Amino acid sequence: MCPVRWLLVFVCSASLLGERSQSSRHGRSAESLALQVYRVQLDTTKGRIVIEVNREWAPQGADRFYELVTSGYYDDNRFFRVVAGRWAQFGINGDPAVAKQWRGKAIPDDPRKESNVRGTVAFAFAVPNGRTTQVYIALNDLSSTQDAQGFAPFGRVVSGMEVADALNSEYGENSGGGIRAGKQQPLFDGGNAYLDREFPRLDRIVRARVIP
Repeated sequence: MCPVRWLLVFVCSASLLGERSQSSRHGRSAESLALQVYRVQLDTTKGRIVIEVNREWAPQGADRFYELVTSGYYDDNRFFRVVAGRWAQFGINGDPAVAKQWRGKAIPDDPRKESNVRGTVAFAFAVPNGRTTQVYIALNDLSSTQDAQGFAPFGRVVSGMEVADALNSEYGENSGGGIRAGKQQPLFDGGNAYLDREFPRLDRIVRARVIP
């Protein structure tokens, strides 16, 4: 191969490696960057919920959700915060070691493009640029409270909204509450063992996976 061709190959390879390195630094895989729209199926103890994710709505959130789903992070997660007519929240892994590992992996904020209407899905957070793993499904139109606070929907439920509505809400805010309430430490320390002991009738995600 002539020197010019070798130089072109080297430059192209370096450029590709640079792009991959940048994606890796932001916690995003090449596969997730390629998916503008994808669907996630949550098989729960109440039935099946399908979420359609759109990167145009919130690219950072969409990529993080993809990463968590494909790694199996949400499998066997409890819906620890379900308030009827408000939200159904999940995203603290049942293994305290895994939950701790991800707790510090925050992603940058996405500008909010869509309103928090019924059926939308967004990451919960306590501080700016503080989204990690916790996600909520809006069980009602929450735009009047969530939009101004910067909660950026990255997807919406396209099938199984009746399942989300039926998730056990008897414990309300008492089985963990929101991040900002400051009552989640027992969940991080004790994982599913703690939740199953103290709140045995919580519904859970059996498996979460990306579907065609």
